[in-house]
Amino acid sequence: MTDEASFSGCRILVVEDEYYLAADAARVLREAGAEILGPCSSEEAARMELEEQRPRAAVVDINLGLGPSFAFAETLKDLGIPFVFITGYDREAIPPEFVGIERLEKPVLLSDLVAAVARLLGRNT
Repeated sequence: MTDEASFSGCRILVVEDEYYLAADAARVLREAGAEILGPCSSEEAARMELEEQRPRAAVVDINLGLGPSFAFAETLKDLGIPFVFITGYDREAIPPEFVGIERLEKPVLLSDLVAAVARLLGRNT
């Protein structure tokens, strides 16, 4: 799976509150060469990471335990940081301003995650 893309030199922020998914996502992206920021299980932790370092891209769960929230996604959009959603919510739950953002539905195949991040970074898979 990690032979598909090389993320060497790229910081990827992982924002996901499901422990095993966060750990697996971080692992597979790290194996592809990425430097992982996080994983962050809350919006507050993710914002703290943004204050410390700027990621090249992000993987974002829209529900961090308090129901759907798009405030952090809006921050990433404003900063020009590309991101992909990982969510259990239907496409209809995504506000119109995020229609063009790729959405990976849980349970996520790790190969799909690698491919989505590669697209964000303009890398071939």
